Amino acid sequence: MNPRFKEYLLKVTNATSCKEIEVIQSLWSGYGSISRYQLDNALVKTVVVKCIALDQGGNHPRGWDGDNSHQRKVRSYKVETHWYEKWSHQCTSACRIPTYIGSFDLGQKQWIILEDLDPFFPLRKYTLVISEVHVCLEWLANFHARFMNKIPSGLWEIGTYWHLDTRPDEYRKMKDSELKRKAETIHQILNQSTYTTIVHGDAKLANFCFSENGESVGVVDFQYVGGGCGMKDVAYFLGSCLSSDECSIHQNELLDYYFAALKKAVKKRHEKEKALNIDFTALEEGWRELYPIAVTDFTRFLLGWMPMHQKVNDYHLHIMNDVLSKLDNRF
Repeated sequence: MNPRFKEYLLKVTNATSCKEIEVIQSLWSGYGSISRYQLDNALVKTVVVKCIALDQGGNHPRGWDGDNSHQRKVRSYKVETHWYEKWSHQCTSACRIPTYIGSFDLGQKQWIILEDLDPFFPLRKYTLVISEVHVCLEWLANFHARFMNKIPSGLWEIGTYWHLDTRPDEYRKMKDSELKRKAETIHQILNQSTYTTIVHGDAKLANFCFSENGESVGVVDFQYVGGGCGMKDVAYFLGSCLSSDECSIHQNELLDYYFAALKKAVKKRHEKEKALNIDFTALEEGWRELYPIAVTDFTRFLLGWMPMHQKVNDYHLHIMNDVLSKLDNRF
């Protein structure tokens, strides 16, 4: 353990000693690790530490190790640190995230110290039943309502890790197609929504931590948090936890559930702050129209990044083809 970081960790937690007891996971492309640390004589027994090693990256499992990739990741860690320092305290129990404890920077080495969610949300799931999908959609709805109309200062101006501006290499790798030719139009439509919020940006199932009873979740990993339409998170999340057939069967019901939860959360925020006057009917109509656009935009990324990915399935391709066929007339 770096001695200067250890000194800082003991200081911010008021612990008398500490030790790393578990490596939870490695960071993507070898940029460090996430570990659990045991604390002695502190108010909490454990914390989770994200250790970022910017000089150790460049081991992308699929070979995307160019300068664009590196610079995107460098910025993503700055954004995540800023999120925790300046924004995370605005989250409520309805959109639970780890409490920020501190961050420490030694240039190429950086650390983010966070609350350990395991005592409250110990379960990680790889498949979901529909009631559990509802729980996650409710988290997303409350998160989006909490940050509706907020300017993403210090975050990504456009949230998500796959949007066109940050993926020029993957775009160039795409085969010539109608999707490639219309990619910029799709990007513009998706990012000119009348109503915007702050999106998580990587709302895959792996970033949702479940309570023992499965009725609540906490969410982690805010490297790509930024501005945008909430449909980006919803489309990406549903694709991460449901099969092609399940998406087709449950899409309308799940969108209905999300918008019902969003309406309730927006109303609650307005009643509390008296400052969120939103025509929800117009918001819902606009965002529903953007759901297939968000699906198509993510599919565009996959077709450049990994065309044989399991998410390039019948459901996503059907939506993509429908969007492309109607693009000129509908939007």
